[in-house]
Amino acid sequence: MTAPVVVAGAGIAGSALALGLQRAGTDVVVCEAHPDDGADAGAFLTLAANGVRALDALDAADAVAAVSVSMADMRILDADGTELDRRRLGGPDEPVAFRCLARAVLARTLRDLAVSRGVEVRHGARVIGATPDRDGVTVHVDGGPDLRAGLLVGADGLHSPVRALVDPRAHPPRPVGQRIYYGHSPAPNPGARLGHVGDFHVVRAGDVAFGAIPTADRTWWFARVDTAVPVPAPDDDPGAALRAAVAPGVAADVVAAAERVQVTDAHDLPHVRAWSAERMLVVGDAAHAASPATGQGATMAIEDAVVLAKALRQHGSGQHGPGEHGPGKHGGIGDPAAALAAYERLRRGRTQANVLASAAMSGSPVTGADPGEPLPDRVLHTHLEWARPLP
Repeated sequence: MTAPVVVAGAGIAGSALALGLQRAGTDVVVCEAHPDDGADAGAFLTLAANGVRALDALDAADAVAAVSVSMADMRILDADGTELDRRRLGGPDEPVAFRCLARAVLARTLRDLAVSRGVEVRHGARVIGATPDRDGVTVHVDGGPDLRAGLLVGADGLHSPVRALVDPRAHPPRPVGQRIYYGHSPAPNPGARLGHVGDFHVVRAGDVAFGAIPTADRTWWFARVDTAVPVPAPDDDPGAALRAAVAPGVAADVVAAAERVQVTDAHDLPHVRAWSAERMLVVGDAAHAASPATGQGATMAIEDAVVLAKALRQHGSGQHGPGEHGPGKHGGIGDPAAALAAYERLRRGRTQANVLASAAMSGSPVTGADPGEPLPDRVLHTHLEWARPLP
């Protein structure tokens, strides 16, 4: 089978990119290693205002709004719940609200939307290799026939196999030195002690960085702990070490009431030398995974999808006009070199700056890496406007 673009991974980055490519008029096949839709609720995430703007460019903002909670303010609390400070998320002049939802719900919503618009998603199809040539790339799929494409995009996460194809000498993910706990507890109690539904509450909890977002039916929370204690075995209580570490007060009460706790060790990718090579490209966490301290991972991935889709459209891919959806006449991508160069020029500085900022916030600053360059919001917003050409 031949498709202009094959995307490895049907998570947030891959599904968002499928939406962008489809809107740009480019046929895409998404290969997902997991055999089903990954409906487990799992951990939560927040989408910053720019992530919501990027969803709007993909014509997906309404679908995500329907399964998420609007967030307005950040509240800083002491251990007992007394408010010390409050500020508008995104700044006083930001008109777009942040959103909170489960990571799996966001991925499933974007994936279902892409399928409803005609995108083919193949579950149980793990991309295990690729053979590029002058005219395209042959994508090797475990459990299925090879696919022929003009471009292979790895949206396959922190441990991306596609990144290893792009650069066989790529640095492995770097341990940040923090253990991250995610959970949810009943609402309104103890969530009511945190204040207002939808606000992001940062609670002083001793040496533990703790944040929580109460919603109508539960309180989502996370905790970041500097520790060398091994992750408990799957049959053990994953929240035991956290309950021992968190200081008494609101945070401890929320953790004690948890209905579910997950734990992982944070990693990042501050030394990715190559994003693309020979008709292969990585996006999202596969290219610029950051520790979760800045809370920008999903936002950056959705921004990637918009800018890459626009770059491919602008440099010869697709036959639809701005804002159109299939299933009309779809085009190929020709030689994507100019589009990939434009994409990387516009995205690398911003994403790299986020990786390093998040590492510093996590207490594990990076040395000897490209420092990146933050992008002013007024410039980024033009990149995310679907009808506006990229600079």
